[in-house]
Amino acid sequence: MNKFMTGFTLLELLVALAVFAVIAVMAYNGLNTVLNAHFQIKQQAIQLADLQRMFSRLNHDIEQHIQRPIRNQYGDVEPSINGTIEQLEFTRSGWRNPAQQNRSFLQRVAYHLQDNKLVRSYWFVLDRAQDSKPILMNLADNINDIQWHYLDDKLTWHKKWPNTSIKLKAIKIILKIEGWGKIERLFQISG
Repeated sequence: MNKFMTGFTLLELLVALAVFAVIAVMAYNGLNTVLNAHFQIKQQAIQLADLQRMFSRLNHDIEQHIQRPIRNQYGDVEPSINGTIEQLEFTRSGWRNPAQQNRSFLQRVAYHLQDNKLVRSYWFVLDRAQDSKPILMNLADNINDIQWHYLDDKLTWHKKWPNTSIKLKAIKIILKIEGWGKIERLFQISG
């Protein structure tokens, strides 16, 4: 071989290509892992923001609770807070009216689970007629279970409210959310 002739042999080229292929596969797997982690973090951030909005809405409604019983669609009197372990319904004040509609600043709201979604219902009137229909608003998806608990002024928990002989101090919600597990939140009742 001539000492001035330099270059790569076929074997050297094949080894270089194999090393480059291994490095490319490792880089692709690393990039794929980072992209998958980014997607999962983004999805969890969206779910967390939805949960925060839901809890903020609940807190705002419960803070605005007012002692105003209503008449249901059958004319029967219902207390200002009517709750079971599965749903909560109450009267709240502070319903904004920027369009100056002919309605009360009080609002009747209810929270319940429907098709694995936490739904907030509200009515345009407090004392309902038989044709009064609620407006439904989906607050959160992937809710597997919901429980409401009611704390009285003697610090005893109840699964149903009202209890006429004692005063309500707090409401606790327990949610079982797909991908998050069990989440509990306590809301103080003022007054």
